[in-house]
Amino acid sequence: MSTLSEIEKNNYINQLFEFLSLPSISADSRYNEIMQKTAEWLSDQLKKSGCDSSKIYSTNGHPIVYGEKLIDKSYPTILVYGHYDVQPPDPIDLWTNPPFEPLVKKTEIHPNGAIFARGACDDKGQVFMHLKAFEQLIKNNKLNCNVKFMIEGEEEVGSENLETFLKDNIDKLSADVILISDTGLSSLKNPTLTVGLRGLSYMELKVTGPNRDLHSGTYGGTLANPINILSDIISSLIDSNGKITIPGFYDDVVEIDKSSRDIIEEKSKFDEEKFKESLGLGETKGEDGYTTLERKSIRPTLDVNGIWGGYIGEGSKTVIPSQASAKISMRLVPNQDWEKVSTLFTEHINNIAPKSVKVEVSTHHGGNPYVTPENFKGYVSAINAYKDSFGKDPIPQKDGGSIPIVPMFESILGIKTVLMGFGLDSDAIHSPNENFGLDNFFIGIETIQNFYKHFGN
Repeated sequence: MSTLSEIEKNNYINQLFEFLSLPSISADSRYNEIMQKTAEWLSDQLKKSGCDSSKIYSTNGHPIVYGEKLIDKSYPTILVYGHYDVQPPDPIDLWTNPPFEPLVKKTEIHPNGAIFARGACDDKGQVFMHLKAFEQLIKNNKLNCNVKFMIEGEEEVGSENLETFLKDNIDKLSADVILISDTGLSSLKNPTLTVGLRGLSYMELKVTGPNRDLHSGTYGGTLANPINILSDIISSLIDSNGKITIPGFYDDVVEIDKSSRDIIEEKSKFDEEKFKESLGLGETKGEDGYTTLERKSIRPTLDVNGIWGGYIGEGSKTVIPSQASAKISMRLVPNQDWEKVSTLFTEHINNIAPKSVKVEVSTHHGGNPYVTPENFKGYVSAINAYKDSFGKDPIPQKDGGSIPIVPMFESILGIKTVLMGFGLDSDAIHSPNENFGLDNFFIGIETIQNFYKHFGN
């Protein structure tokens, strides 16, 4: 599946291990120095891979690494985007190896081995594929495109400073396509190409009751418990049919007719039993009238991502808490606007909140959905690249995840994006024991080179 020599493969794995050993956790300020060190390491790797120049740009948060190789003004230009920051590894005790001490293990899904480490798939491993594909093209004198790399350090915390960087560097970042590997495929035998992403609205609720924690015996039954109220609010947001109850939430959703949905289902060969087995579930659950594949790709959702309040330490402490909070994400589908949905959410919470407590709603971040057009050369080049590598056309498929910066790229830079991801659903991104198959890593390097071949013609 790969034209790389064994020596090259081993070298690339060892280099990736260096990358993965750096705990570049953007959400935790304790790792700010490591974030800078990771940016410096990456900038050096861009030059070693073949960039003529590489620079680290400071932001109000973590730095952005930019590198380029411009070989001919008449050639098309590819802008590669990725991120070097990773999710926190918690809970640590569920990892089978330390999250920043990468190792290769054989598994049933990856019989030839997978790299286990935080960031192995999301997104360091996939970013590194691009550096090595670029390096191979130069080595074999096959580079037929100008190349620019923009790799940021805040994707996992909302890319807060990326918009300013884009606006300040529109000319520098000009390109004919943006190429991103931060998604996945169904399997190596049945590859899919991500052609759409759901949007995201990420919110936080804080419910405040009494002015201090109270003894649950002395005060129980006399006032509203913030945890109880928060639980009531959350449970009311989805009805018994799996529908989100926020007024106006579905107003802009474009319904896909059943015949088109059936075609997608048939082509995808989605295995529901394997999906449930991989998650340790007896059954799936969600919006009535839609399959599991549809619920995870073309339908909007609402999920609680975290909830806290009161005493959660060892032993008991019988208190009515003063406050309770929750973080909630809503995944959005084409035609929904994340800012509008965030406003609808806020208004609904304020309308249903009882007067016995104070409720605060805040918006963390978000982004709109995105769809790659079929008549775009980048789309066609990706289809052909996958066909060269896998021996068959990939199945175009919309992904349930969100990359909010993709629609931002188009609105600011005027450039369309192609999403070429090589991870699997089982790679446990954002979870303990994140991993990335070696076969996926190497075929990714191969397929990216094939994309250049077709896009540069």
